Amino acid sequence: MLDNMPRGTICIEDIEIGMVRYLRKTVTDRDISLFAEVSTDHNPVHLDEAYAQDTIFQGRVAHGMLTAALISAVIGEQLPGHGAVYLGQSLKFMAPVRPGDTVYAEVKVTAIDHAKRRVTLETDCGVADTVVLKGETVLFARSPKLGYGG
Repeated sequence: MLDNMPRGTICIEDIEIGMVRYLRKTVTDRDISLFAEVSTDHNPVHLDEAYAQDTIFQGRVAHGMLTAALISAVIGEQLPGHGAVYLGQSLKFMAPVRPGDTVYAEVKVTAIDHAKRRVTLETDCGVADTVVLKGETVLFARSPKLGYGG
């Protein structure tokens, strides 16, 4: 299940400090299995409930990078959208995401360098009232006026 804000491409000329975009996604067992296949990360803490019960998580958890990928989805589909190029991402994992959890992934514009077409975003993910991931993204944004995209 996805609950997205409207999709589209926002060029750097239209991006403003404080702009926010988000999505909500319920993480399913299938998502975790597919992510394990794509990433080749088959750590049993993600896939084997009996194994995971004996870990600090006391049960299965989604891959941290699966949660982080939701940030990429907001950036690639909403802010700034298609044509954005990731330059860097910092991540701090704060709490686990479990199968069935609905993750709220949000990006917020904190800085813009028009000359370099770089945008800095605060990136956060949460489950209910718990912050599960915090980070920062720097990206290259489209600009039809400056010859990239349109």
